[in-house]
Amino acid sequence: MRPAVVACALSALSAACAPRVAPLAGLPVVQRLPTSSLPPGHTRLVFRWEYRDPIFGAKGEGVARLAAPDSVRLDFFSDGGLGGGYAILIGDKLSTPADDDAIRYLPPVPLLWAALGRLQVVGQDTTARLSADTLRADIGREPVWRATFTSASLVSLQRIDGSRLREAVRRDSSTISYRNYGSRRRLTLTLLRRFEDPPYDEAIWHR
Repeated sequence: MRPAVVACALSALSAACAPRVAPLAGLPVVQRLPTSSLPPGHTRLVFRWEYRDPIFGAKGEGVARLAAPDSVRLDFFSDGGLGGGYAILIGDKLSTPADDDAIRYLPPVPLLWAALGRLQVVGQDTTARLSADTLRADIGREPVWRATFTSASLVSLQRIDGSRLREAVRRDSSTISYRNYGSRRRLTLTLLRRFEDPPYDEAIWHR
């Protein structure tokens, strides 16, 4: 099969997998979006993780070390002693050991920040609507980032392109889930414990 035909077929499959998105519901509002940031100081989260795509799957335990306002280190350990890896996110720069392909298993930077409760997207033409205690806002154009807040807490962020949902992160008190609808990738973190830590050694951001 010719490469162009393969690319077209994959593009069509991706479009078919991505659900259409309805317009924002609720009453229009004009207000600043709620403040969404990392908790002050230094916080450590211990979690179980599971990754799935059409050809690969893995699971294990992990640790996230958060340092306000804009730094996090994520360490992943596979079940059965099969290895692990880490990622460091500072501001809008995401890196892994040797900048390898491990990044492809993680959400892109805006969605990774949203998974941790921090909204890190900007754009013109922000539209917001309120329904009961749920505020939804569409930010930017092509893609549109749809942020959802409940009781002023960020609970989801979606990337919408061509009126279709391409990627999404959803979070609650115990679970963070990421889905890429085109490539059918899923990453789920189940939070186990949370600690307030003293300041971290600077070395954790450089290795």
